[in-house]
Amino acid sequence: MVQISPQSLNLEEFLKLPETKPASEYINGEIIQKSMPKTRHSRLQGKLISTINEVVEDRRIAYAFPELRCTFGGQSIVPDVTVFHWIKIEFNGYGEPVDDVLIAPDWTIEILSPEQSSNRVTGKILHCLSYGSQLGWLIDPDDRSILIFLPNQQPQLCRGSDQLVVLDGIDLLLTAEQVFGWLRMAGSAG
Repeated sequence: MVQISPQSLNLEEFLKLPETKPASEYINGEIIQKSMPKTRHSRLQGKLISTINEVVEDRRIAYAFPELRCTFGGQSIVPDVTVFHWIKIEFNGYGEPVDDVLIAPDWTIEILSPEQSSNRVTGKILHCLSYGSQLGWLIDPDDRSILIFLPNQQPQLCRGSDQLVVLDGIDLLLTAEQVFGWLRMAGSAG
């Protein structure tokens, strides 16, 4: 993450700025640019989104979005994956989701990159939980662990065959081992 000198911008002024690539976030009055995702990050993000949506989209239970800006509680963040229960997704007159999301996701997933501060990323998850999120995951590819956050509970550290908690209403059984197994691609050694 790159911290950009805050030019005394408030949240409303920040939201009027052009989008950056990678995205910038507004956290505690600071503008912080996210790290550019690398291969393992992108692979896990893509597999999580497709796996979740395969189970929930057709039945209109929920939907997983990549890099979706969510603005709530005085902050504007862009989690790696956000999952919303279908009933919380706002649609326009054409049946398309509206662009501005002004609520916390039901489930927020962050994938830690080597250059990221785990405390800063954890802070984003805790912010989501403070504003109504039901679940947060912090995935650490280097450590092969997933930290599960639930409201008003101690985090759970999952590794190997530990079953992962998923959002209520989603019929999905996953272990940490399965998630990190997605990093091995066809034709790879080992």
